[in-house]
Amino acid sequence: MNRMRMIMVAGATALVTAGVAWAQFPFPGYFGDRVMDTSTVVPPAPRPGSPQAEADRAIFTATRALEGTPRWDMAIGDLDERRAVYAMRCAIGVEIKDLGDAPKLSRVLLRVAPDITKAIDTPKAFYNRKRPYLEQEGEICTARSEDLARSPDYPSGHSSWGWAVGLILAELAPDRAVPILQRARAYGESRVVCGVHTASAVAAGRDNGAAVVAAMHGVPDFRTDMEAARTELADLRAKAGPLEGCEAEAAVLAKAPW
Repeated sequence: MNRMRMIMVAGATALVTAGVAWAQFPFPGYFGDRVMDTSTVVPPAPRPGSPQAEADRAIFTATRALEGTPRWDMAIGDLDERRAVYAMRCAIGVEIKDLGDAPKLSRVLLRVAPDITKAIDTPKAFYNRKRPYLEQEGEICTARSEDLARSPDYPSGHSSWGWAVGLILAELAPDRAVPILQRARAYGESRVVCGVHTASAVAAGRDNGAAVVAAMHGVPDFRTDMEAARTELADLRAKAGPLEGCEAEAAVLAKAPW
């Protein structure tokens, strides 16, 4: 295993988690020390008792009925943010189990990760909204922990990251843009199914991720790295064989979770 592959594999273990210190990543973000404050980009968090807040509560209650279904299983599979690219394998048309197998794509994602993390932390701290399972009864699809409870709901970091990854992959493989973005949307919605984010927090996460990726196009290093990743991904797709489980995934995606 060469040095670059070792860096990518090691870095893939810490791609992004809301609230994790951005300094742990193996590469600097594309924005350097600059923090992109998206607090004025994402809509304000719903006020308690507002129609949107009540809709969030109703959606949390309704989606508890998904426990044990294929959509619940998808939400469990989407828990690990390090596997976002793997989760989108059917949409992309190639299975990348290990980001070390795609070092140029890995470089893009590992440099995007700290920028996304910093952009998540600012509005989360500003709105400081509790996660839904802390205020309503119901099962969630992951273990309850103090770290999870301490991390605010709004906007969803998971959704910010998944949507950013989806936008990047859609740009690298534009012929697959629609299925990629469909899966990226579902990736964020898995947090609602799981019970750890409200629907409004997931929608705000998409706005958050989109704002960061849009701004990155003004950074020359990002554009250069994307060109290299585009060629790499095209080569991987050309060599890819049939993928298993994609028909079952399509059936799950065809039905809205709420």
